Amino acid sequence: MIAPEEERMLKTLLVEMFGQMSSMRREFAALQGDSKGSFARMTDTLDAIVENTEAAGNAILESMEAIGASVAKLQSINDPTAVSVCDEIANSTNNVFEACAFQDLTGQRITRVIKSLQFMEDHINRLVRMWGKEELARLAAELAVQSVPDLMQGPQRPGAAISQEDIDKLFAQTASNRMPIFG
Repeated sequence: MIAPEEERMLKTLLVEMFGQMSSMRREFAALQGDSKGSFARMTDTLDAIVENTEAAGNAILESMEAIGASVAKLQSINDPTAVSVCDEIANSTNNVFEACAFQDLTGQRITRVIKSLQFMEDHINRLVRMWGKEELARLAAELAVQSVPDLMQGPQRPGAAISQEDIDKLFAQTASNRMPIFG
């Protein structure tokens, strides 16, 4: 049996997680112009990103293979300067092939994010159903609501992005100032 104070703490943490998931949904929805903010629609968008990245990666690789074939033809010429330039082109081509590994890694990472979000949402929703939305809404109303900075700023250039020190401070602040938002 869980002590009442432990149950309240669990419910409080659940309210905070539900609020964070709801906030993420709203932020993604705003980015997409989607009023419902469903994870299903976000999943479709992320899947489209993976597919487009894969198509672009494949186009790059096919072009580099064609360049490689052209270089091979030029290397058959017995001109030392042409052979030297062909070697430089071949090295650069190999560098592009290596750099194109981003596509596969990007797809894998986005797929992990999608699965993690779906897992968390499913489990949070199960807990909400278990304790009841009304009970958790009542608890959320009792708790002090605090705002959290907007974390959905997307990729940024070096120097413009938030520093690791700022991120560490944010996590420390967030951990000490729980943000319950329910609804």
